[in-house]
Amino acid sequence: MLDNSQKLNQAYHLREADIHFFRENGFAKLKNVFPPEILNYYGVIITQKVIELNTMHLPIEERDTYQRAFLQVMNIWRESDIVKEFIMGKRLARIAAELMGTAGVRLYHDQALYKEPSGGITPWHADQYYWPLETDKTVTAWVPLQETPLETGPMAFAAKSHQFSVGRDLPISDESEAKLQKALKEANFDHVNEPFELGEVSFHYGWTFHNAGANTTDKPRRVMTVIYMDEKMRLKAPANDNQQKDWESWCPGAEIGELIATKINPVIYSKKTASHVAG
Repeated sequence: MLDNSQKLNQAYHLREADIHFFRENGFAKLKNVFPPEILNYYGVIITQKVIELNTMHLPIEERDTYQRAFLQVMNIWRESDIVKEFIMGKRLARIAAELMGTAGVRLYHDQALYKEPSGGITPWHADQYYWPLETDKTVTAWVPLQETPLETGPMAFAAKSHQFSVGRDLPISDESEAKLQKALKEANFDHVNEPFELGEVSFHYGWTFHNAGANTTDKPRRVMTVIYMDEKMRLKAPANDNQQKDWESWCPGAEIGELIATKINPVIYSKKTASHVAG
């Protein structure tokens, strides 16, 4: 029987159809990526660290739209050896590399996204607006730590919107919600809003537009995410203040035009050194 570490590093059988769907639509949802015992074990520790490290203590009604969307705690892997074990797992990282078609992936950063009971919508946006990265070879793995029905506010996607240039200059805000809702509807992008089964994980490109509904239940929607980038990713000059902040926070010491190979951006999976358990 495999132990937790082996399960985190066991290869997932990714079908060619999954890869094709991802590259065409800008996202993919894969079932049975993790068994319940893995999500339960690591989920407890991640939740403990979210409670410990969370800095948002305003009542929900006093927060702005972004703050109401979720509690956000980043790079938890640096605060817990157990969470580090989860984030450094090759199973998830290999999926990201194979979906993108890269030889390997580095960690950009992790983040827990906990949508509290009565938590608001997550406005339409594209993540890569925030990232000072030279190419679009980026993928976020969105890992629900419980079953995630529609009423809890699962992530939803505008299919094929990773090729859409409108709204790429907008941070998460009321403005991004209004402008992108209109633009995406006018461009006839399919809005894929579905529940997540336990063990189901989504992957999306950095430029894929996505949103999430409100959490109308009395329980938090607990999600851990891992942002991967091509192992050959280079830093670009920041195009906005948010990218400058990301450079300082998630790529400290990296130089513009150079490989992002800082101590907090390790290669997690590479074909050259792959030795994980066959699946």
